[in-house]
Amino acid sequence: MSRRWLLAAPAALVLGALALLAGCSTMKPQDFADTKPRFVVEDYFNGRTKAWGIFEDRFGNLRRDFIVEITGTWDGKTLTLDEDFTYGDGEKDRRVWTIVKKDEHTYEGRADDVVGTATGLAYGKALNWRYDLNLKVGDGTWRVTFNDWMFLADRETLINRARVSKFGIEIGEVTLFFRKEPARAALSLVEPFAAVGQ
Repeated sequence: MSRRWLLAAPAALVLGALALLAGCSTMKPQDFADTKPRFVVEDYFNGRTKAWGIFEDRFGNLRRDFIVEITGTWDGKTLTLDEDFTYGDGEKDRRVWTIVKKDEHTYEGRADDVVGTATGLAYGKALNWRYDLNLKVGDGTWRVTFNDWMFLADRETLINRARVSKFGIEIGEVTLFFRKEPARAALSLVEPFAAVGQ
């Protein structure tokens, strides 16, 4: 869109576009308070989870794709997430999150590449997670801000979209789909005994 076209556009059209943009930015976790299934972070991530993700730049170009293998442990207060990343180009990375549940809706998290403390609010099927991250770019790092939304679709499936910005300007978007792995180990121990009893 050229600047000349924008200046010539009817005022109502411009105001409507601005209202639409403002509307997109006002979503709050509390808006999902009555939605189901309820996303309890420590329940979903306790155990093994796998995720498939992509990163698109602000123009919609696919820049990276990756798979994440996650092992989560919950001790009643703290959730530890050990995340192993494998990127499409073969690069590997790891991040370990330590997430503390402060109350029914509030979480705080830390990781080595997270600046300060991440804060999360969970209501209904949604979690909004916000934090600054030191993102590797070439031989250096950029400090970027993540506005991260997670939505629980069913007991095993979680959809995640994160907008990434620097100096308040959006530079890209991350999309992930998580799938919770069933506790096969426990089933494999029970099955032989079940067979004997038949």
